[in-house]
Amino acid sequence: MVSPVKPLVAMWRKPETRRNVGFGFFAVMGLGLGVAVGSWTRACAGLSCPSISYLEGWQPEQSAKFYAADGQLIRDFGQTRTIVSLDEMAPALPAAFLAAEDRRFFQHPGVDFRGFARQFRNLLLGRRLAGGSTITMQLARNVFTEKLPMAERSIQRKLREIQIALELERTYPKTRILELYLNQIFLGGQINGVEEAARRYFGKSSAELNVAEAALLASLAPLPNRYEPRRHPEVALQKRNTVLNSMRDQAYLTADEAEQWKAYPIEVSSREDFIDVGEYFVEWVRKRLYARFGDDLFDRGFHVYTTLDLQMQLAAERALENRLREIEAGNLRPGDRTFPILDFPHPSYEEIHDSLGGVVESDRMPYLQGALITMEAENGYVRAMVGGRNYQESKYNRATQALRQPGSTFKPFVYSAAIRAGRPASHIIVDSSISIFQPTTGLPWEPRNFEGDYRGPMTLRQGLRTSRNLIAIQLGLELGVNTFVGEALRFKLSSNIPPVPSTAIGGGVVYPMEMVSAYSAFATLGVHAAPVGILRVEDAEGNILWQPQVRTERIMDVEHAWLMNSMMQEVVNVGSGTAWGAVRSRGGFPRRIVAAGKTGTTNDRRDVWFIGFTPDLVTGVWMGFDAPQRIMDAATGGGLAAPAWADYMNEVYSRRATPDSTLWRRPETLITRQVDRFSGFLATRYCPIHERYQEWFIPGTEPTEPCPYHPDPFQFGITSSAVAPPGGWSGQAHNGGARH
Repeated sequence: MVSPVKPLVAMWRKPETRRNVGFGFFAVMGLGLGVAVGSWTRACAGLSCPSISYLEGWQPEQSAKFYAADGQLIRDFGQTRTIVSLDEMAPALPAAFLAAEDRRFFQHPGVDFRGFARQFRNLLLGRRLAGGSTITMQLARNVFTEKLPMAERSIQRKLREIQIALELERTYPKTRILELYLNQIFLGGQINGVEEAARRYFGKSSAELNVAEAALLASLAPLPNRYEPRRHPEVALQKRNTVLNSMRDQAYLTADEAEQWKAYPIEVSSREDFIDVGEYFVEWVRKRLYARFGDDLFDRGFHVYTTLDLQMQLAAERALENRLREIEAGNLRPGDRTFPILDFPHPSYEEIHDSLGGVVESDRMPYLQGALITMEAENGYVRAMVGGRNYQESKYNRATQALRQPGSTFKPFVYSAAIRAGRPASHIIVDSSISIFQPTTGLPWEPRNFEGDYRGPMTLRQGLRTSRNLIAIQLGLELGVNTFVGEALRFKLSSNIPPVPSTAIGGGVVYPMEMVSAYSAFATLGVHAAPVGILRVEDAEGNILWQPQVRTERIMDVEHAWLMNSMMQEVVNVGSGTAWGAVRSRGGFPRRIVAAGKTGTTNDRRDVWFIGFTPDLVTGVWMGFDAPQRIMDAATGGGLAAPAWADYMNEVYSRRATPDSTLWRRPETLITRQVDRFSGFLATRYCPIHERYQEWFIPGTEPTEPCPYHPDPFQFGITSSAVAPPGGWSGQAHNGGARH
């Protein structure tokens, strides 16, 4: 068989063959060189490559970070990046990235031509290709991503990267290029830069990283989501050890050090982020900041220090959710009143979720909802806010956005108007039926007490403590509807407060946040505090951009406020008070902590409330459905909302110092008198002992006449029954329900 090589050898020996091959080789080389030169010169033609002068004032996008009152990070918005200098990083960190990503960084001019040669050789040999981009080229790609979009995977793009990289190297020192690279590199999720990655993965700054942690971050650079240590710990461990080997090979570590650090376990932070704590509060703050700073909020690295207390927030979320689940299970804990324990007549949270097949996002959800707000009474700092049961399902914040009927929590404003108008707490109103003609409907309005009965003459103190509807309504009529509506406006309620008699028992609508803020004046003996959620806003360099001021205003004098405070203390401290059972008796809130408040229930039982306060904290709890409907037949603020308040405050004060009770010290200007509780006159020795009590008065409002309804029984022709107070000694029995 003739070998095929011999004819080829014979042909090659001919001069014309060698000449033709030579011409062809040089033609191909010339063509290739021309194409290369043309491609190189046209890669940045027409200013298609951005000028690196852009880097002179480069401000990479940085997230706005929100911190709790104790400085703990709770949320960030925008690009999650924090800029730090190379000197602020642990020395092992740049070393790890150099070993993993660009071992010849300090030798090449921005492009590693040796690396390209190795890539070409591997291509010819059919081997796996490794990354050929240097750190400088990666910086060029990432910084100028708008000009060099990631989707563009072409030779022209690579040439642009090379040209920009070479220009970067001619303009900036290597250390500056490395610093820029480490501050912008993508390291998984929404994390950009090594400082943010250190905080997210290890809960510490980049300056505090050890060698193993630095190697782990460097191992994420090629494929961050694939090597993410929480989701893929085994792969992450393998990649980290590969980086440690590279650090050993390049003399950043000795062989023994590398082995020691390879034995170090991967210990990442137990929390990936904090987005599930205080979500409604954070969104409330974010909206306020966006209104002031616009889009700068999301990309300028603002640090937002908030008033949120994480421990109080967690306690609030637990207490409210636990109570809502108890209600759905039929456990009312009705407090001081005996109600039949009825089954909850609506599907529970879990049942609705099961029927919907999981999470369904909507502003209005069909299950029982709740809200809770806690403010510092003195300065309005919002320490906890729960705006609903599941923020991921419903962004609608019931604490700040919902307009709901306040029920009897509105009554203190009516009583405050009475005290301001000169009525003492011993002022008598007759608890009896009334009928008021309504011009709009042509029908009479005949309100009822919650219990369905009427109890005759009653002091304002008794009326507020027992939350008698007819007392509040008739007091409001006596004052005039515009008087108590004006009082509500004085307490900074901004919603619609209609000037009609039913408003006296909560017939209007209010925002829960504003109600809690209004009650701060009762807790501070007269000073109203507006809600504050932001302590200060700093830029990325720590300069204060905004520091909201505490907004307080005295709206009651001390004597006026103390009388209101003392009456509202009886709501929780006296057995007949509507919150006594839920707070003190069954709720176990300790007597050593002075407290006051007011329950609220609308007459159709669609809304239940309790707003309670101590000398330092005001907390409001609301429950109801987004689409208003009867919660259950036995629903009351004392039975449903007040137990959640007690559970929450018990936990709060298990860690918080007992508030100073002297803050509620009685003003020395008040005077005291012994009064007959059913007449409001000065008690005499002939008044029954159980009807006498000590009352406090603003000078000039105290009674001066002795009780005429309990005269000397031995006086000729006079008996104790000869004279009765207006309305008689007892009211008429009457069934029905009203606000409580």
